Amino acid sequence: MTILVFITALLAAMAIGMPIAYALLICGVALMVQLAMFDPQILAQNLVGGTDSFTLLAVPFFMLAGEVMNAGGLSKRIVALALTLVGHVRGGLGYVAIIAACVLSALSGSAVADAAALGALLVPMMVKAGHDKARSAGLVASASVIGPIIPPSIAFILFGVTANLSISKLFMAGIAPGLMIGMGLAVAWWLMVRKEEIELRPRASGAERLRALRESLWALGLPVIIIFGLKFGLFTPTEAAVVAAVYSIFVATCVYRELSLSQLYAVFVSSAKVTSVVIFLVAAALVSAWLITIADLPGQVIELLSPFMDSPRLLMLAIMILVVIVGTAMDMAPTILILAPVLVPVVQAAGIDPIYFGVLFIINNSIGLITPPVGTVLNVVAGVSRLNMETVIRGVTPFMVAQLIVLGLMIAFPELVTWPAAWLGR
Repeated sequence: MTILVFITALLAAMAIGMPIAYALLICGVALMVQLAMFDPQILAQNLVGGTDSFTLLAVPFFMLAGEVMNAGGLSKRIVALALTLVGHVRGGLGYVAIIAACVLSALSGSAVADAAALGALLVPMMVKAGHDKARSAGLVASASVIGPIIPPSIAFILFGVTANLSISKLFMAGIAPGLMIGMGLAVAWWLMVRKEEIELRPRASGAERLRALRESLWALGLPVIIIFGLKFGLFTPTEAAVVAAVYSIFVATCVYRELSLSQLYAVFVSSAKVTSVVIFLVAAALVSAWLITIADLPGQVIELLSPFMDSPRLLMLAIMILVVIVGTAMDMAPTILILAPVLVPVVQAAGIDPIYFGVLFIINNSIGLITPPVGTVLNVVAGVSRLNMETVIRGVTPFMVAQLIVLGLMIAFPELVTWPAAWLGR
């Protein structure tokens, strides 16, 4: 009965167009009424307490770093470096998009920020070179969703806070799977551009490559600093976010000098607006998470999934299919905040490593950013590349299939995730 109350309240609130954060609060009220413990003071205390977290301070700082990265020229120089390295091979601009997405993901941790940067820079270049418009936009959108997988990752921070797991371990565990997703996209792109009649770019000279590397060194230094600092315990994920924000501001204003103080104010305002939405969503979700624990909702879900509990791979497959379906109708943040407190106790009861589950869960949610009709990244790429949604959906489909195949391999062979995670986490 409790599960039915939770799902009915959530779906009913969403059906009448209520924002997800308020829908989660309605879920909390419904659960409190069901448990005969309704008290507005408890609701208010948990709402305020949900944001009182040192770990959550990482979210605004990583968001600020992503905004500065795009406005301050860091992303542009990463793309320029990738162009000099692989821009001359057949389909080289596609490989540039994938390489740049992997590097940018280690700067911003946001799929939307990466999609905006890559879509504006690369889609026009790919179309001019003779690539199909839909395919070009589809590849950029698919590559952008690597952003929440390779650290630093806002999605991992939200998952770690909600599920009470180590964010540093999640960060380290996301590196290899993110690169695997990139390799899967590269294979899919290679298969599709073999017979295309496209204009090949001239090979960059050694001097051009050296100049591009020299100009991008400051941008490339950020992921090195963050990963090195996290691995050797020099700072926590929250402190890493502050380092990323300060470093990116310094590089954009003092080294590249593409961001003035007046522009920096606008970047701060934009970052604060996005952060306020996310933090309020987290606070509302943690109210529901507390009540989910009180109502023992995970225990009831375990009973429902009891036929799968003896087979971890089958259980993972069932959960991943569920998340794919949910991802078509809900954005990443609310999906994490709603499902993580319910599903993590389930997988732990089945003997599945919660860090491994967290990585696959975030990969699945990232793919959800390019699944219609809600796909946030689809909307961003369609907007910056000036294409209609139908065109972008058509182009993204084969790459989304490639990503799901890689996800399926990780379900079938958990060692693809756990072994690199164990090595990087030493």
